[in-house]
Amino acid sequence: MTNPVDFQKPFEAVKTLMTIQADAISKSVAQQQKTGEELTNFFKSEAEKAKNLKTPEEVIAFNVEANTALFELLKAQGEAFTAIATEAREAAIAEVSNIAK
Repeated sequence: MTNPVDFQKPFEAVKTLMTIQADAISKSVAQQQKTGEELTNFFKSEAEKAKNLKTPEEVIAFNVEANTALFELLKAQGEAFTAIATEAREAAIAEVSNIAK
C-alpha cells in the first residue's frame, strides 16, 4: 500500500521560513537606518562639544569620554543586530523542528 504524500506541510514550512527571513531582513534594514542616525547624531553632538575645548587636558578628557561613549553605542548597536539574528534563528529552528514531527 502506498500512502499519499502530503506536500502541504513542507510547503507551509517553506513559506513560514521565507516569512521569517523577510522579517529578519526588514528588521535588519530598520536597525541599519537607526544605527546610521544614531552615529550621525553622536558625531554631530561630539563635534559641537569639541568646539568648546581650550586646553590639551580638555582635549584628552574629551577624547577619552567620546571614545568610551562611541564604543558603548557600537556595543548596543551590535547587541541589537545580535538580537535580530537570534530571534530569526530561534524561529527557524522551531519551524524546522515542527517539520520533523
